[in-house]
Amino acid sequence: MKNSPRSTEINVIVGSRNPVKIKCTQDAFQKVFPNSKISVQGVSVPSGVSDQPMTDMETWKGAKNRSTNAKAKFPDCNYWVGIEGGIADSNEKMEAFAWVYIQSNTLSGDARTSTFQLPAKIQKLVRDGIELGVADDMVFNRSNSKQSNGAVGILTKDLINRADYYQPAVVLALIPFINPDLY
Repeated sequence: MKNSPRSTEINVIVGSRNPVKIKCTQDAFQKVFPNSKISVQGVSVPSGVSDQPMTDMETWKGAKNRSTNAKAKFPDCNYWVGIEGGIADSNEKMEAFAWVYIQSNTLSGDARTSTFQLPAKIQKLVRDGIELGVADDMVFNRSNSKQSNGAVGILTKDLINRADYYQPAVVLALIPFINPDLY
């Protein structure tokens, strides 16, 4: 008779204290590692990029930096996660997205969320140098929406909230950890 799989504890540090980023990480890790006890903690670390990343590469770098800086602060954990929201502006349209970067002591993985187009009023504010979350609050008369439903939740009328939007990218960034023999 085979032994049943042992429940393990997995300690994860998210390079942000944003409750949305912590929740989506908790939910994604629980899906990927259902037989493990998942402990997720957020820590404030610098992204090393502008407050509002304006390119795909800058956004990816911000996610990687958050993961690396979280690892430097808490080196005795199992995984370190960086999530960074960004903008791609082609002057014809402006799209929002995020990058997720996850590392362990032996592997790393990354994935990008889907994108969505921002309304003209928000595009103008962002082009004027205002961070997307602040622009959302100004246009929709909200307060600190980036720590709740964010632009994606506001624009979809909460059909997709920010945590649900990020969660698939966290799962996709975990692919190397699900299949370590391939990576």
